Amino acid sequence: MIPINPIIVTGAHLALATAVSVHVLLYKRETGTASAWIGLAWFAPILGSLLYWLLGINRVRRRAQRWRATHKAPGTDASAASASRDDHLAPLERAGLNISQRRTESGNRLQLLAGGDAAYAAMIAAIDAATSSIALSSYIFRTDSAGTAFLDALARASKRGVELRVLIDGVGGGYLHSGATARLRETQVPVARFMHSALPWRMPFINLRNHRKILGVDGRIAFAGGLNIGAENLRRRQRRQAVVDTHFRIDGPVVAQLIDVFAQDWLYTTGERLSGEAWFPTLAAAGDSSARVITSGPDQDIDKIELMLLEAIGCARATIRIQTPYFLPDERLITALALASYRGVAVEIILPERSNHFAVDWATRAHIGPLLTAGCRVWTHPPPFDHSKLLTVDGLWCLVGSTNWDMRSFRLNFEVAVEIYHSELVADIDLRISRARCAPLLVDALATRPVAVRLRDSAARLLLPYL
Repeated sequence: MIPINPIIVTGAHLALATAVSVHVLLYKRETGTASAWIGLAWFAPILGSLLYWLLGINRVRRRAQRWRATHKAPGTDASAASASRDDHLAPLERAGLNISQRRTESGNRLQLLAGGDAAYAAMIAAIDAATSSIALSSYIFRTDSAGTAFLDALARASKRGVELRVLIDGVGGGYLHSGATARLRETQVPVARFMHSALPWRMPFINLRNHRKILGVDGRIAFAGGLNIGAENLRRRQRRQAVVDTHFRIDGPVVAQLIDVFAQDWLYTTGERLSGEAWFPTLAAAGDSSARVITSGPDQDIDKIELMLLEAIGCARATIRIQTPYFLPDERLITALALASYRGVAVEIILPERSNHFAVDWATRAHIGPLLTAGCRVWTHPPPFDHSKLLTVDGLWCLVGSTNWDMRSFRLNFEVAVEIYHSELVADIDLRISRARCAPLLVDALATRPVAVRLRDSAARLLLPYL
């Protein structure tokens, strides 16, 4: 056994902890996070510094950033953008342009698809009708009855000569093995895993996931929302363990913005650029909705969706309705929602009675006290688990997509959302949210829970950045 020299170990600890402290002070913006990492580095010798090296450094340097120097993404011509609203949401539209660097596109049609039964049928029909290109990105892609139907449809499209690109997350799609990837390669469908590697020195990327769900067909039709690909989303097959979700079919000019998001992810993962008429055709108006794509991720888009939420909450005058499977936002959003309630906005938040992550449920109960005190209404709904991510403001505006209301979605994941100005669609979403209300969470009931339960929930809340 090799003897351990305490002087060498102490020297290594001091050097590593100093290096961590310097890096944290230079690159970490939030004082709480910075203090925590510095404390861990100094008080957990060697191990704390290694954990920071593995999980604390944002190493994402996207090829898409270099591409933007020569590539004009759809909807990014700010000089061509003009304010189309003259109501109290005009500042929200203007802020969205500056935050996202994309303009709102008019002339879109959006169709709400409730659950996998409706959404999968529409998506597979679109794949079967494709003539030029298919872009598909999914966080989870199973090889069960639902996934097999997609795999078969993609294989049929490949045989017809359609250009295909499929992107599956490197963890959500199965870290050690992705059956969907293997099946697609067998049928010669171009497929890639986002940030996937079994090599130890690539493990820092394990915490940065592509949570986006995008299907683009012929550059003219897109599907986006919260729906992964798996049989758990089919209520006719999984009545007891079904997952309820909401997805959207989108037609019109904003489709190009969604295809561009996929193209940037594909470029980062494979180095291949997608361009030309097959992917980005000229798009005519298809409806009367104005819409814009908002992206976020731990690269150049950090905080963008959260900033849009803050602006939307600040503009609200009458109602804010939120439905989300997980609710662990930071103090900025908690404060913004509380202030909205104090100024007379009716704030309603709908959560599952039990999600598929018990620690998140515990932490949520310890997190929502300030909202209840401010007069916000928080409701839960019984199973089946609803995975929808929906936000409406004043019956005029909504935000839909892949983003949960938690720090993982806001800071660690690559997410995509679509903001929509259309009163009829917002009314449909408002009705869906209202119908999900069941049991209210009350301040007194939470405060009188057993001490052991409250301690458990508060301890779980300390893990907020990574839940």
